[in-house]
Amino acid sequence: MHLDVNFASAGVILSFYWVLIFVIAGLYKKLYLVSRLDEFFRVLKTTIIGGLILYFMLDFGDRASFEADRAMVIYYWGFIFGIVALNRFIIRTIQRFYAQKGKGLHRTIIVGTGHNAKVAFDDLIRNKTLGMEVLGYVQVNGKSLNPEIGIQQEEVIGHLENIAAIVEEYKVQDVLVAIEPERRTDLVDVISKVDQPDIVLKLLPDFYQLVSGLNKTNQIFGMPIIEISPEPMPLWERGVKRIMDVVVSLSGLILFSPVYLILAIWIKIDSPGAVIYKQTRVGRKGRPFTMYKFRTMRSDAESATGPTWASENDPRVTKLGYWLRKLRLDEIPQLVNVLQGTMSLVGPRPERPHFVDQFKYQIPLYTRRLRVRPGITGWAQVKWKYDSSLDDVKEKTKYDLYYVENTSLKMDLKILIITILTMIKGKGQ
Repeated sequence: MHLDVNFASAGVILSFYWVLIFVIAGLYKKLYLVSRLDEFFRVLKTTIIGGLILYFMLDFGDRASFEADRAMVIYYWGFIFGIVALNRFIIRTIQRFYAQKGKGLHRTIIVGTGHNAKVAFDDLIRNKTLGMEVLGYVQVNGKSLNPEIGIQQEEVIGHLENIAAIVEEYKVQDVLVAIEPERRTDLVDVISKVDQPDIVLKLLPDFYQLVSGLNKTNQIFGMPIIEISPEPMPLWERGVKRIMDVVVSLSGLILFSPVYLILAIWIKIDSPGAVIYKQTRVGRKGRPFTMYKFRTMRSDAESATGPTWASENDPRVTKLGYWLRKLRLDEIPQLVNVLQGTMSLVGPRPERPHFVDQFKYQIPLYTRRLRVRPGITGWAQVKWKYDSSLDDVKEKTKYDLYYVENTSLKMDLKILIITILTMIKGKGQ
């Protein structure tokens, strides 16, 4: 049987086209137990946009065939929409069927032992299509259970202080926070202790205003849920961000290699010690990595004091190091980290394990910075000075949290432009 090569090529190209459209629209995101009606409208909106793009990209030729070509595009859109919508409907129906049978549910714990927690528990047990299998309650305070609420002691599987061990032991996937209104002051502490990148953290909607800017409202079969820190950057943006990291870092390392060689020789002449300063830092999801920088301090800068903060007019900084910091040129070797994938061009500043171990107990929500790759530059770096005290770290953490919750390609480009202007003006520290 003869196969038309042009027809086959067009089919392959259109297949890649639709996959790209669906990725950009977020149809491949891990949306668990989405309403079939919601899914229908998502597919309808996405295929209409994809069809319109095709319509305006095609060359319809002469006017005589315009009507026929337009009808063909409409029929083609109807075919794509029908196939995808039917496929999604079947998948969601199967998901719903298994959920009603109690299969494939997310292992869930409820933080709280008050009235709200009991109501949430009853709703989840009664409505399996909410997709959560409740393993038990986690107590926030050490008070005795109120017998009027109806929660039994054997249903309490632990205390908030041991949340990490509970999540590990029970293989928890979702954490539902349902503390009482009078315990709202505990909310930040609760969020801090259950802040694990692989865990979906959800709140009852009563607390929307308390976590403004750190959440996204969702609804599962009529039950309103607030998700804390879902992935803010779409898959296609994350892909573009990584491509940009690789292209820029590789180009920078190759094109400016003569400049790096001159700087290396200059550093060696200026003061004794290694040219490249290597240090262990904490990266995404708390994983340690080795960060590289041009040395700007004496080689024995912390031999007597141990890890300390930098300060204004720091006496440990060499003469050349002062200018390298001013022009941000000491950061250049970190392009190797960006190429390796342990860092990004833009992100929170990576910190040393010594300080991370301190800050995660001293600063609420500090570990949320670890949800993304650390960066050579970032929102906190361009908006705040070097850390010289715990107050500085707290202030910078606010900027880091804002970036983590609102990260986008647009924001990354804005930060890169500000960083370049800072380098040109020599306003680095």
